[in-house]
Amino acid sequence: MKKTALYSAHLDAGGKMVDFGGWEMPLNYGSQIEEHHQVRTDAGMFDVSHMTTVDFIGVDAKAFLQRLIANDVSKLTTSGKALYSCMLNEQGGVIDDLIVYYLDDENYRMVINAGTTEKDIAWINAQVKDFKVRIVPKLDLAMIAVQGPNARAKVFAAMPGVEEVAGELKPFNAASLGGLFVARTGYTGEDGFEMMLPEKSAEFTWKMLLEAGVKPCGLGARDTLRLEAGMSLYGAEMNDEVSPLEAALAWTVDLNNADRRFIGRDALEALKGKGAKKTVVGLVLEGKGVIRNHQKVMTNLGEGEVTSGSFSPTMGKAIALASVPTGAVGGCEIEMRNKQVSAKIVKPPFVRNGKILV
Repeated sequence: MKKTALYSAHLDAGGKMVDFGGWEMPLNYGSQIEEHHQVRTDAGMFDVSHMTTVDFIGVDAKAFLQRLIANDVSKLTTSGKALYSCMLNEQGGVIDDLIVYYLDDENYRMVINAGTTEKDIAWINAQVKDFKVRIVPKLDLAMIAVQGPNARAKVFAAMPGVEEVAGELKPFNAASLGGLFVARTGYTGEDGFEMMLPEKSAEFTWKMLLEAGVKPCGLGARDTLRLEAGMSLYGAEMNDEVSPLEAALAWTVDLNNADRRFIGRDALEALKGKGAKKTVVGLVLEGKGVIRNHQKVMTNLGEGEVTSGSFSPTMGKAIALASVPTGAVGGCEIEMRNKQVSAKIVKPPFVRNGKILV
């Protein structure tokens, strides 16, 4: 299995290592629940170096990205500004969800998911032949996400110089300090930074953050945090056969410019015309139990399926995201161990910035 530059640091911290898409990654460092609460109430850090950073360099970089992804990078005009989008196939299915950062008109940076890296790079290279763009995977970069209400303050305390360049950053913006790329983004529903830095600097940076009181957190807490935040997971809420319109991600699609014929646009316009038959909603269990992926959901409009289910440490009850018939509302039943258990349909997010919203 592949190992990140922080592998030894995880072992030193008592990380329980598991196979995650071919990477040996920490599931937790003792208590997933404690790590979850650490991020909601203070600050925690995650090794996300298994994700891949790709730079797009050249005179056609902007034009190529306008063709490649469903959101419109022409919205990005300030250096460091970020955009969330999906990269689609011709049928409108999601190849991957990603973040693009604008550096200048000939330089963009993209972060893609670990499990889809090979197919993403192959797809991108297959589409780029008519454009003057260099595709440069940055395989020598590590990534550390520091998240929580005290995350930014603790990063500034641990890393001299970062506050000067990132102290005034607004959400979904990034800045550079030498070889450090600091983005005010995250996957937990809390404030903080995602930082890209040379692999050789990763362990030293991790130790500085530890000394500033930032505790390491594993993949388990990362998943319950993102679920509470109502954030979609590739391979769960969306995949090659599910379009953004069917995954409650229509807000990531820009159809305003009729001349921008991005890949998958025709399929999305056809689906929008007839109406998507399914969407993703939130579920909150009304009784005891834990909602699991792929459990059957019966709504007022028919059957659906749980896409991501777990126990919410913040709420103290089971929650889920589920693909259900469009327009389904009110109560529903989830099939759990051959029994029907009552739940209610809600609009995500469940929790943001430490506050319960449903």
